[in-house]
Amino acid sequence: MKKRQIELVVISDVHLGTFSCHADELLAYLNSINPKTLILNGDIVDIWQFSKKYFPATHLKVLRKIMGMATNGTEVYYIVGNHDERLRRFCGTSLGNIHFVDQLTLELNGKRAWFFHGDVFDISIQNAKWVAKLGRHGYSLLILINSSINWILGKFGREKYSLSKRIKNSVKGAVGFIQNFEYTAKELAVDRNYEYVICGHIHQPKKEIFESEQGKCTYLNSGDWVENLTALEYTFKRWKIYRYSADKLSPFFADEELKGMDIHELLAATSTTVMAPKKTSKKAKI
Repeated sequence: MKKRQIELVVISDVHLGTFSCHADELLAYLNSINPKTLILNGDIVDIWQFSKKYFPATHLKVLRKIMGMATNGTEVYYIVGNHDERLRRFCGTSLGNIHFVDQLTLELNGKRAWFFHGDVFDISIQNAKWVAKLGRHGYSLLILINSSINWILGKFGREKYSLSKRIKNSVKGAVGFIQNFEYTAKELAVDRNYEYVICGHIHQPKKEIFESEQGKCTYLNSGDWVENLTALEYTFKRWKIYRYSADKLSPFFADEELKGMDIHELLAATSTTVMAPKKTSKKAKI
C-alpha cells in the first residue's frame, strides 16, 4: 500500500512518557503518510511527568520515526507547549530539518496560517503551575481507570466509553474554559488578519468557521493522542480532521526497519540523525 501524500500534517498533545499515550496508534498513522511538512504543536513529550522507569520502546519509536521523516525531507516544526516547556530554550534553533519554535506562521495557497499550542491562554498554568501539574496527575489517573473500564467493555463486546469527556462536558467550568479558549484564539486571529488559526492544548479536535464584525477565520484544533487520537491534515487547499478510530490502515502498524530494534539500538540510530544546530528565522512572538 502506498503512503498518502499530504502537504501538511498537525499533531499535538501526544504526551510521550505517560501511560495515557497511544504511541502504537500514532506510529501506525505516521507510517501511513508522507507529509511535506509536519507540525508538532506542543506537548509531544510530557516532561512534567517524565520518569526513567516508564518510557517504552514504542514511545522511542515514535521519536525515531519523526526524526526519520525529517531525514527523508519532511520539514518538521516542533512548537513547544507547556508539558515540554523545557525545550523552549532551543526555540530559534534547528537540528537538520527539525525546527524548534514558540509559534509559527505559514502561507498556505495565499492564506496566512497561525500555529501555536495555546497554553499562553491558560491562567492556571501561567500563575500556578503546581496546581496545573496536580490536575494533570488526576487526569492521568482518570485515563488509567478509563482504560481498565474500556478493556472490560471490550471483552463483552460493548462500545468504549470516555469518562473524561463525560466530565468535561458536564462541568460548567471546563466547558466555559474551552469556549473562552476557542473564542480568544479566533478573535486574535481575526485581529491579526490570519485566515487560519491552529491550536492544540485543550484536547478538543475541531474545525469551525468564525465570523465577527472585524472579519472571519477558520479555527482548527488538532485534538490529542490520549483520548481522541486525531490530527489535522491540509491538502488540495482543504483542511480535515483525521480520526484514527475511522481509519483502516493497520498494515502500516510498524516500519520493517523498526521491527525488532531494542531501546539501545533506537537510541544509537536516533543520535546519527541529529545534525549540528543552526539558527532559523521561523520564531515569532505572540
